[in-house]
Amino acid sequence: MDDFLRNVIFGFEHVLDWSAYDHILFIALLAVPYLFKSWKKLLWLVTAFTIGHTLSLMLVAFAKVSFSSAYIEFLVPVTIAVTALFNIFTAGNRHRDNAAWIGIGISLFFGLIHGFAFSSAYTMLAAGTDNEFLLLISYALGIEGAQLVIVLGVLVLNFVFTGIFRFSKKDWIQVTSGIILGMVIPMLIARWIF
Repeated sequence: MDDFLRNVIFGFEHVLDWSAYDHILFIALLAVPYLFKSWKKLLWLVTAFTIGHTLSLMLVAFAKVSFSSAYIEFLVPVTIAVTALFNIFTAGNRHRDNAAWIGIGISLFFGLIHGFAFSSAYTMLAAGTDNEFLLLISYALGIEGAQLVIVLGVLVLNFVFTGIFRFSKKDWIQVTSGIILGMVIPMLIARWIF
């Protein structure tokens, strides 16, 4: 039980690590278009991301799949930039969520990329374990828990700025996504592989 809890905490800390804030930026971008009343749609997106993240670690652990870390490290900020641009160009669009399964599929795919970015650290973590499947489950629970903390924080900010301060929801989404896009551009430049 101690190992299980330790791995949950490790997954939780992995997401909320400020020295590797790309995960926080991505989840914030997923959450910024939503309000508390749409929490179920948002939960599907976040859980799909966790599933993708976990699937990539399963592929690394059990199928020995690997990719060039340079490409994966470059693709992580690409996923953030794409999500930010999507938010900017679809903010205020009433039909944005009509094909929710597309968003869930993209979130799952982006989770795969983010999971592969963590594969080398995960391999070291798994080196001394007796039950790698239990490790994956406990780690995924930690990731999901931390993501829900980020989602809650963003939903509160969304409420404060759009509900109390009366910012237009469209402007709030575009400004927040624009700021995050600005934060990720240096990552893209630093990790450029072409």
